Amino acid sequence: MLTSYSTTLLANGEDWTKLRIAVTDSLGREITSAGDSIRVYVTGDGTITSSDGTVLPMLTDTADVQYTAAKLVDGVGVLAFKAGTSPDRVRVEARSGTLWPGSHEIHTIPADVELMTPTAEQLPSITKHIDRMIGADISFLPQIEAGGGRFSEGGGRFFEGGQEVDAIELLKNHGFNYIRLRIFVNPENEKGYSPEQGFCGLDHTLGMAKRIKDAGMGFLLNFHYSDYWADPQQQNKPLAWADLDYETLKDSLRNYTANVLRAMESQGTLPDMVQIGNEVNHGLLWPEGHVGNLDQLAGLLQAGVEGAEAVDPDMPVMMHIALGGQNGESRFWLDNIIARGVKFDIIGISYYPRWHGTLEDLYANLHDLVDRYNKPINVVEYSNFKREVHDIVFNLPNDMGRGTAIWEPLGWRSGMFDRQGNVTDLIEVYDEMNAEYIQTSN
Repeated sequence: MLTSYSTTLLANGEDWTKLRIAVTDSLGREITSAGDSIRVYVTGDGTITSSDGTVLPMLTDTADVQYTAAKLVDGVGVLAFKAGTSPDRVRVEARSGTLWPGSHEIHTIPADVELMTPTAEQLPSITKHIDRMIGADISFLPQIEAGGGRFSEGGGRFFEGGQEVDAIELLKNHGFNYIRLRIFVNPENEKGYSPEQGFCGLDHTLGMAKRIKDAGMGFLLNFHYSDYWADPQQQNKPLAWADLDYETLKDSLRNYTANVLRAMESQGTLPDMVQIGNEVNHGLLWPEGHVGNLDQLAGLLQAGVEGAEAVDPDMPVMMHIALGGQNGESRFWLDNIIARGVKFDIIGISYYPRWHGTLEDLYANLHDLVDRYNKPINVVEYSNFKREVHDIVFNLPNDMGRGTAIWEPLGWRSGMFDRQGNVTDLIEVYDEMNAEYIQTSN
């Protein structure tokens, strides 16, 4: 587990961030007795120091690669990363023996970037209705079903004679009230997400949207603006937009957003909420929309907002950053994007402890963001600590915690289903949370 408390730094030779290293078990729980020796490798312009800024000696491994040595004390190691002077995408990786490494990509941006903060007028109270959500991203479902996967319920963890159940109905019956879907521009491309088959493209997403609405559930649509996965490590333009200049790129993003939503509207399945991009704390549509060019990034995001509002001005719009426990970087991104005129209604956060810190970090970050930006919050991706994440979100001040969306719970790794698609007892926590946090608000 490696948490970099900021993954965007100024390339001025001075900007730095805290690194926290821990070892976890297979359920994401920290092993507080661990005293492992750790090797920290840096690829790119930057250095590892101690937590007080002292430069640490470099050692060389058997492959003639340099690293910094550290040792966990009571399960935790604390170091710092200092940026170099050249804008870069720096990989930091912590390794120990045969354990699965922990890593982060830190983007260092031009030191002369104009840093801005929003005015009070740019932080109005939200007037759009935003549902309380216990959601699930099940975008893989059509692929699972195409491969013969089915879901069953009845009697216990492993049972005979269970009843086959539609996955969406099953989730609804156990407390979920929202489904989140991702959409790619042309995933059927050779280097797209789903060559030839086009899963998570418009046609498949229209089909899933109809199933969601037929089930009487809410629908959150997540635009990736790529033919492939978009996340903090990759935000690549779709092939059809590869050669567009910045102004044309904005027009294409705006028109594409509107056209997808009009297709949804025409079949009566307009989303209840929309995301303009996925985990965009390092930007989108690189290189034009990289976080190193905040003005252009803001212009692209606002174009997406305008595309959504052209179809339904009352639809809540989410901006989604990863950064579950990384308060400093969350503030950096939100300050600069809001101050540059991007208008949206709800903050979306991802929380995976492997990268985004402890539950205490998540709690502190969400409370600060509510206080600072006067916007509701949704932990729109998570997997571990199912109960704890909901308790944090739904107990935020002034009813600003609007819910969650678990990442792909239909696979066995979520613990909610076994390898044969049989539901497990773990899903019952969602029945309990729905009774506590959804039904009581109706």
